Amino acid sequence: MKEINASAITEAVARACIEANRHLPGDVACALRASREAETFPPAREMLDLLIRNEAIARETDMPICQDTGMTVVFAEVGQEVHILGNFEQAVNEGVRRGYVDGLLRKSVVADPLRRVNTKDNTPAVIHVRLTPGDALTLTVAPKGFGSENMSRLEMLTPAQGVEGVKRFVVETVRLAGANPCPPMVLGVGIGGDFERVAQLAKEALMLPLDQRHPDPYYAALEEELLTLVNATGVGPQGLGGRTTCLGLRILAGPTHIAGLPVAVNVSCHVTRHKTVTL
Repeated sequence: MKEINASAITEAVARACIEANRHLPGDVACALRASREAETFPPAREMLDLLIRNEAIARETDMPICQDTGMTVVFAEVGQEVHILGNFEQAVNEGVRRGYVDGLLRKSVVADPLRRVNTKDNTPAVIHVRLTPGDALTLTVAPKGFGSENMSRLEMLTPAQGVEGVKRFVVETVRLAGANPCPPMVLGVGIGGDFERVAQLAKEALMLPLDQRHPDPYYAALEEELLTLVNATGVGPQGLGGRTTCLGLRILAGPTHIAGLPVAVNVSCHVTRHKTVTL
């Protein structure tokens, strides 16, 4: 049995909040640069140049990549042989508080959705916990801005609508989003499960590397086809047009009921941030 003190969790989450907001993951940065090289529409190329420069300045000066430093989502994979000394949820939220206060990051969370009073420290986080074999605790901290989160959608399709229905829904989501999520976007697509599980699958898909494809050839091909269809919409960087509407698209699928075909698209902007640490 491995013991992990709650204070270590707090410190790890605080560091991850700051680093995630300042440094774009390597695969996302590479996709941004590759899209710039492939873009042929001059206004789109100029906008991509600005986005690449913004990412470089943030990295070099340790400043946030975006003014919207997001609502903090934490995915925790907790080994079954791990014993946490202290309150796990309190430790995570204390880490978020320290990260956002000490890191001078914008605090964007309100305690109640209707009365709208800011908590002033970006807590509480959205926490997803999964038990895994072993004695490791892996935390993925993902600050999620709401310009893109607001464009995310979920639909309960019927099995008869099949893969064509899924394609229609994904492309429709991108067209409806337009310039609102600060494209070029990153898209996480969830297929299957039930109402709440499909939304989580879509959010988890955003954590997957953009430079890899689904291990199942069927879904790998679907990822490629959907990426082509989305980029063919012509929304382009910041809605200016061009071929670079989406930097990458990943799919996570899960078992579902015989009567259902849930699909969700979690839309993310070009600043798709996440930091993973293992204790």
